[in-house]
Amino acid sequence: MENEGKIIGLGGIFLKFKDPKKMNEWYREVLGLESNDYGVLFAYNALVAQRAFLQLGTFDLESSYFGEQKQLAMLNFRVQNLDDFLLRLKSYNVQVLDEVESYEYGRFVHISDPEGNRIELWEPVDQIFEKTEGFMDMY
Repeated sequence: MENEGKIIGLGGIFLKFKDPKKMNEWYREVLGLESNDYGVLFAYNALVAQRAFLQLGTFDLESSYFGEQKQLAMLNFRVQNLDDFLLRLKSYNVQVLDEVESYEYGRFVHISDPEGNRIELWEPVDQIFEKTEGFMDMY
């Protein structure tokens, strides 16, 4: 069983848009993400980087956490210095949907993309998860 296959991490998030090319441009210009023909590719070296955590969340179909009921998925971006990033977004007239909320595991706020999709921004405190049971250790 030692060589049995297993999931080792999240390989991608795939979303549908009315105008994917326009959305790629928005991700590049407004959020500062480097985009390619397929969207945004995140690269990292897991062996050198500080441990980070990513949540695959499951929500009730009736949850209003994603905004409109028609939205079945929501992106959560890890952000360094949330306050400064919000100033950047406001300079692009990005709609900020709520106030920043703070928890022991980080600070959160929601924005809307040009097609009305709700996006969560998270300034994480990863150290709190080191004490948590039930996470998949990919190292």
